[in-house]
Amino acid sequence: MAPSKAAAEPETLTFEATVETGGDEVVLSETYFYPQGGGQPADRGTIGGHRVLDVQTVDGEVVHAIDGTLEAGDAVEAMIDPAFRRYCMRAHTASHVLYGAGRRLFDELGYGGFGIDAEKVRVDFSTTTDIDDDALVELERLVNRCVWESRPVTWEPLPREEALGRDDVAFNSKTEEGIAGETVRVVEIEGWDAAACGGTHVGNTGEIGPVTLLSRSNPGEGLTRVEFSVGPDGIDRRAAEKRTALDAAAELGTNLDGVVDSIDRLRSERDELRAERDELRERVLDARIDELVDGSFERNGATWIAGVVSADGDALRERVGARPDGIDVAALVTPNGQLAVGANDAADAGEIVERLTDAFGGGGGGSPTVAQAGGLDADGETVVEYLRE
Repeated sequence: MAPSKAAAEPETLTFEATVETGGDEVVLSETYFYPQGGGQPADRGTIGGHRVLDVQTVDGEVVHAIDGTLEAGDAVEAMIDPAFRRYCMRAHTASHVLYGAGRRLFDELGYGGFGIDAEKVRVDFSTTTDIDDDALVELERLVNRCVWESRPVTWEPLPREEALGRDDVAFNSKTEEGIAGETVRVVEIEGWDAAACGGTHVGNTGEIGPVTLLSRSNPGEGLTRVEFSVGPDGIDRRAAEKRTALDAAAELGTNLDGVVDSIDRLRSERDELRAERDELRERVLDARIDELVDGSFERNGATWIAGVVSADGDALRERVGARPDGIDVAALVTPNGQLAVGANDAADAGEIVERLTDAFGGGGGGSPTVAQAGGLDADGETVVEYLRE
C-alpha cells in the first residue's frame, strides 16, 4: 500500500481503487485522501458511496474510517470533497506566506506549530520581537501583498542532507511531516519562503484569496500565536471590521481618515477632565480633614481625628501619613470599610489597625507610623464611633 498521493497531486479529487482491507476502516490500493497530520485535518468525501469520517496513517498505512462497511477486493470509486480540499490547500499555503512575512519582520524567528480548523488557521512563532498590534497589521499587509503578486508555489523531494543544509528552509520536527527518511519534501513560494512540509498546497499564491488576521495570543513561553482566516469567514470578518470603523467615524462626526485625530482630541479632553476631577476630589478631601480637625478629641494623652471620608486607598494613606499640625493620630475610614491610620510617637498605627480588625474583622497591617486595613464588617460610622469611645 503506497502512501497518500494527496500532497503530490492535490488537484486529483476522484479516483478508482481496490479495497485491500475491508470493514469500516478500509485500506485502498492507492489513495488521494489526505490523512490528518502536520496540523492539517483529514480530507472529507466518500468511498464507494460511504461517507469518510476520518483518515489516519496507522503503521505506515492510510486508514479510511467510513460510515459503513466494504469488502476486501471491492472496486470502489472515491470522491474527495472539493470545497474542503480547496480550503485546506489555500489555508496551508497562506500559513507559509505568513511565515515568510514573519521572516521579513521578526528577529530570531522560529516555527512553533501550525493548525487548520474550519473557521481559522493558526501559526505559532518563536521570536524575540514583540508582536504588537502594529506588527499584526504589517503582517496582514505583507501576506496580502504576496497573494496579490501571484507567486508560484512548487514542491519537490530533496535529499535530506541538502534540505538540512539550506538556511532558508524552515523545519519543525514536531508538527511538520516529511523530514524523516532519505528525502525531505520542500514547499517553496518563489522568492518568499521555503519549508519542509507534507501538506496540500495551491500552485500560486494568487489562488489563496484575501487573508484576514484575527488575533494574537501566547500559547506557551516564548511563543506568539497568530490566527487568521481565508475565504468567506475572512471576508465577512473584514466587512464587519469596516462596518465598525465606519460606525465609529459617524459617532465621532468625521470620516475614516479623521478617526485617529478625533480619538486623540477625545483622549486629551478626557485627561483634562480627569485632572479636574482629581483636583476637586483633593479639595473636598482637604475640606473634610479640616472639619475633622475642628472636631478632634483626646485619647490617652494624644490628639486624634477620626472620620468617614470618600477616597481610595492611596489617598487615605497619603492623608494619614501627612497629618495636620497638632494631630498625633489620624484615622480615616471609607463608607465601605477601608481604613488607614497614621500616628507619631504618641501611638502605634499598626497596633490600632490590629485592634480594629480584631473588633470588626477584615485584614491589614503596616508600620507604627502608617497602617491600613480592608474588608471590615462594619460601616464607616460604626468604626469611627468605636474609636471615639
